[in-house]
Amino acid sequence: MRIAKLTAFPAQIYALGKSPMAQYDVYPNPSQSATEGIPYVVVIQSDLLDALATRLTMPLAISDASMHTPTSLCPVVMVKGKRFNALAHFAAPLPAKLLRRPVDNVAAQGSALVSAMDAVLSGI
Repeated sequence: MRIAKLTAFPAQIYALGKSPMAQYDVYPNPSQSATEGIPYVVVIQSDLLDALATRLTMPLAISDASMHTPTSLCPVVMVKGKRFNALAHFAAPLPAKLLRRPVDNVAAQGSALVSAMDAVLSGI
């Protein structure tokens, strides 16, 4: 392990550049009380912050066609062939140790997630 000079966080080097918890990995929701409507969370935090004990996550709610959901704030994300709405306005850190095994990775949809966070932070 070497120390990154600019951040002072330990920077671990992994084979093939893969970190054990990659940005846009999707995990089962560790909150037992919310899994019915929000079965998954997606890690949106940069891989450069892997040394932290938490991961910034965005909940993935079951998509309901009867509700008018603003897609700029809650983009549709496909996980295992099913539609979910990413709830950017409910993004929150979770302890990394609660996120055990990813079920999918939605990096191909990463720009929509980043745009949703931009909507939360800047209103655009």
